[in-house]
Amino acid sequence: MDEISAWLTLARAPGFHAGELHELLQHHSSVQSIVGASPAALRASGARDAFIDWLQTQGEEQLAPDLRWLGGKQHHFVPWSSEHYPALLRQLSDAPIGLYVRGSPELLSLPQLAVVGSRNPTPPGRENAYEFAAYLASCGLTIPSGLALGIDAASHEGALSVGGNTIAVCGTGLDIAYPRSNAALADSIAAQGALVSEFPVGMPALKAHFPRRNRIISGLSLGTLVVEAAV
Repeated sequence: MDEISAWLTLARAPGFHAGELHELLQHHSSVQSIVGASPAALRASGARDAFIDWLQTQGEEQLAPDLRWLGGKQHHFVPWSSEHYPALLRQLSDAPIGLYVRGSPELLSLPQLAVVGSRNPTPPGRENAYEFAAYLASCGLTIPSGLALGIDAASHEGALSVGGNTIAVCGTGLDIAYPRSNAALADSIAAQGALVSEFPVGMPALKAHFPRRNRIISGLSLGTLVVEAAV
């Protein structure tokens, strides 16, 4: 198995994160060595039984959707070891193994300030999000948010309106438009900024994904501006 396939395999492992990877790399020379190790060797290096059992079921065929997607224009996978992996995000104990990116992976390492909030904002709240994001982007900050309806969408739109950089962190695989009503906005973000997800191709929107998405938004950012939200 080549290196990118090994990374993609580990990125698909349920519950597996960079903290566990770091521990395993103390005993194995590379991600390829981890993926190719015997159950006994993995167990001796401290791997969880659930991870070991899952890994035995994996092969190249499970990666076919990811590899097809990576053949698309401006489609990337940024592993934890990459120079483009965000330095602040890498500090999280449960940092993602890698990030799927549609757009410019170089943006991930730029100074960022997240702008987030309610999916059902008041009109002044939406306007404030748009104007804050536009101003902050014009000052050179990249604006990450969650591509949700309401404040998130207004934040992305504000950054785009001044030709600034914005990153949409998604709670699905990047082949899925969610929410569907923001599909055109997602295309605009991909053209001028980046869409990012830790979830592999085909992964649908599940409730548990969005707190995980939020830790990435926070982990990318120097700070987070909550424009309008419930208490």
